Amino acid sequence: MCRDSTGLLERWAGELARALPAGARLLAAGNGGSAAQAQHLTAELVGRYRRERPPFSAIALHAETSSVTAIGNDYGYDHVFARQVAAHGRPGDVALFLSTSGRSDNLLSAAAAAREHGLRAWALTGPAPNPLADACDEALCIDADTGATVQEVHLVAVHLLCEAFDEALDRDTAATPRSPGTGRAAARVRRTAAAPPAGAADGRPLPAVPVTGRTP
Repeated sequence: MCRDSTGLLERWAGELARALPAGARLLAAGNGGSAAQAQHLTAELVGRYRRERPPFSAIALHAETSSVTAIGNDYGYDHVFARQVAAHGRPGDVALFLSTSGRSDNLLSAAAAAREHGLRAWALTGPAPNPLADACDEALCIDADTGATVQEVHLVAVHLLCEAFDEALDRDTAATPRSPGTGRAAARVRRTAAAPPAGAADGRPLPAVPVTGRTP
């Protein structure tokens, strides 16, 4: 895997390093041990891998327990991820699905939903060929005899992806340094400073500052 797939992981990391700082998000899902691996990845992105850096939006869909149980009860377990992808996903987001077999129906439905809604769909699976790899835009398929070994190698892949992501962020920052006072947060500060709310000087209460949402 390290010999044959490092280039793919580095390319994925580069795409994430461009997409996530721009406001995109990563949606990840799996079943059983693969769910734990998916949640491991999202934790590294929202928290950090090795060094301090900004947090990035990453959601482990299986960890949304109320949504999972409600969707499973009302629509069937095959839809527990697809419906969340349709709800949360936007064009430019990335969906990553982990499966040792590559044959889980709920992940196949989620991959179809991701592509329908304009997300890039990636997969970490066991041996190829398998339906999930075929349903996604790209896949890293581990040619191992047991599911346990596939999951062990998936953990290595997750850590390599996180390391390459941090390195890609460093390269992008070095290539396009941002001066103080740039970016969306600073722009909101400038807009607020440029138009102070009426009533601030005459004792009337200040109006609430609207919270800007994520543009679809």
